[in-house]
Amino acid sequence: MSVETFSLNDIDLTMSAKAIKHFERQLNSKAESAVRLSIKESGCSGYMYVMDFVNHGDANDQEFNFDDIKLFVAKDALPLLNGTEIDFVTEGVNSSIQFKNPNAKAMCGCGESFTL
Repeated sequence: MSVETFSLNDIDLTMSAKAIKHFERQLNSKAESAVRLSIKESGCSGYMYVMDFVNHGDANDQEFNFDDIKLFVAKDALPLLNGTEIDFVTEGVNSSIQFKNPNAKAMCGCGESFTL
């Protein structure tokens, strides 16, 4: 049996330049000053990403900074998000935040949830 050690300092979480610009635009038009990312059990594949605009993180959040964007991430989600890139993608007339998560083994057909 192997044991995996997890350290909050070893988390690799990135945000693309397009995502940073998107969040800057969004935060400039809102009363909130930061973004919070968490994961909840939901959807047809098991888990879904939850993003909220906030002024401060929860007590159990880890703070990340990307240029002028402050991102709070729920600590219980960190092992599931390690290695994830947050991107902002435009396809035709549709734009959306996408998570390139190496821990996700599959996505549901609508792209709203993932499985590990």
